[in-house]
Amino acid sequence: MTVLIIGAAGQLGTELCLRSKERGYNFVGVDYNELDITNESSIQAFVAHINPTIIINAAAYTAVDRAETDIASVFAVNRDGPLYLARSCVKADIPLLHVSTDYVFDGRKSAPYHETDTPNPQGAYGQSKLEGETAVANTLEKYITLRTAWVFSATGNNFVRTILRLAKEHDELSVVADQTGAPTWAGDIAEVLLEIVDRIHQSMTITWGLYHYTGVPVTTWHAFAETICQQAFELGMLNKKPFIKPISTSEYPTAAKRPQNSALACARIQEELLISQTDWRKGLEQVLIQWKKNNELST
Repeated sequence: MTVLIIGAAGQLGTELCLRSKERGYNFVGVDYNELDITNESSIQAFVAHINPTIIINAAAYTAVDRAETDIASVFAVNRDGPLYLARSCVKADIPLLHVSTDYVFDGRKSAPYHETDTPNPQGAYGQSKLEGETAVANTLEKYITLRTAWVFSATGNNFVRTILRLAKEHDELSVVADQTGAPTWAGDIAEVLLEIVDRIHQSMTITWGLYHYTGVPVTTWHAFAETICQQAFELGMLNKKPFIKPISTSEYPTAAKRPQNSALACARIQEELLISQTDWRKGLEQVLIQWKKNNELST
């Protein structure tokens, strides 16, 4: 078995490569500087050369605000890339595991979103990811599209790193308190995807299609920030906790509109694949401990 991991240098891709190595998988991890997923002929040639058993697409254009003015790039990566990968999977007769986002919804629903709810993206990023989902579903029979949300890890730039950096620099932070969602550790997403890889490798029956997976519990950005600072303080990574002022979305305008409610209902993945959600606070602790061990963002 050979697993081809696209987007290997990103938050999720890094965790996928690390855990694939720990599991003893034969895997190939590539990033945009090694494989341009917006070039179909490059993908076809690379897949033919590697001859993978399965492809995991963890690559995405995730600069949500910049996407509003960089339309060509965001659609090339988030729509065309998945289409080309799906076509290469058809040609090689292998499955594709693809990752998508809560931003396909408008956030106006008062309850968590199910896979059967109608998407209504509010910006270029969400629209491009939705069209990527559609391209995969319309091209390939054996695929899993996994929607997730509020991803964080020890790698790259994310909300956790930003809050911890600001907490060291300021006595008071202002964080949006009227947007609801579920933080998700990239390590947990990687475990879900590799569990599916295990089952495919063991020729177990897989119900293909669209799934939701996030951490628990649902929270707000403000409460997430408070938890980050509390855990960091307890680990000795902060000398003192800043006051975190709750503000409204209107007080923090951004180029791209964020979903007011991006909580995803995750019952289907538990029922069909017997995969349970994980407490994101445990993943947060792992990230902070890793940073402390590596002397990153230290006091």
